[in-house]
Amino acid sequence: MSETATGAHNIFMGFSFLKPLLHPLVILAFLWFVLPAGAADPDPSKTPGGNELNALANRLVKDGFDPEKIKALFSSESVFFNPSGVSLFFIHTESSLDYDQFLSKKSIARAEEYMKTHKQALDLAEKEFGVDKTAITAILLVETRLGSYLGKRTVLNTLATMASLTDDTLREKIWNSIPDNKKPKREVFLKKVEKRSQWGYEELKALIRYTDREALPPEEIKGSYAGAMGIPQFMPSNALSLARDGNADGKIDLFDHNDAIFSVANYLKHHGWKPGIPRQRQHEVLFRYNHSNYYVDTLLKISDRLKEG
Repeated sequence: MSETATGAHNIFMGFSFLKPLLHPLVILAFLWFVLPAGAADPDPSKTPGGNELNALANRLVKDGFDPEKIKALFSSESVFFNPSGVSLFFIHTESSLDYDQFLSKKSIARAEEYMKTHKQALDLAEKEFGVDKTAITAILLVETRLGSYLGKRTVLNTLATMASLTDDTLREKIWNSIPDNKKPKREVFLKKVEKRSQWGYEELKALIRYTDREALPPEEIKGSYAGAMGIPQFMPSNALSLARDGNADGKIDLFDHNDAIFSVANYLKHHGWKPGIPRQRQHEVLFRYNHSNYYVDTLLKISDRLKEG
């Protein structure tokens, strides 16, 4: 059944006495009389679930993205405004995360096994980029448990939702989706929205460019609540500029371990990691990966234990 007929079918289902008339020809006749002119040929940037992302799609086209590609992307049933997912961004607190779990004997043992399994890629990355392989492994352990937990949220929806929050109505939908007992102060929320909506738009553009370059379907990439993706949990802007091909197949796939290892190594080198740098400088570079002292302290402890092994 076409999208037009499906929409009419949903309208009819609200009237039980009309159910015997649910035939495609009857539906189309009904549409002719009740829908405004042009409704059978909807705006291509509207999503099946509503028009929340319509303005965002138009904004992308105005900024130079191919209209046909944007039409196809935002016409996908899997692309939609997602307040329940993005609301987590406004209640997340870094200090509440349990980083000690990554220092357990079991976690360290898994990291040691990972280093054996991916020894060749780690050795090459350490040689080429001058970054300790224990630091690379520590990042992958904390970010995604060495690739075993990659996130289940559609990155495109997360970033598109964040980018669309310049709209007052959509911003209120996010606010209302946050549980009352977890709501931040209103002024804190609004300040963060103002800052992060532009950030989300820039990351959305980077995602589209990255997936276009690597011939990947952007609507199928899953990641974190904040839009980070792959084994190293790169944001799209970093994937676009700093990710590297670690298996020499001519592609950069952050869900591939070799590519993930090389990408982390290049990221750290880009931000100042050099062989033999002092502890404080290591801390400063790792802080660029995640702006949390809890996070960095854990990475350095993991690295130390892996060196001991």
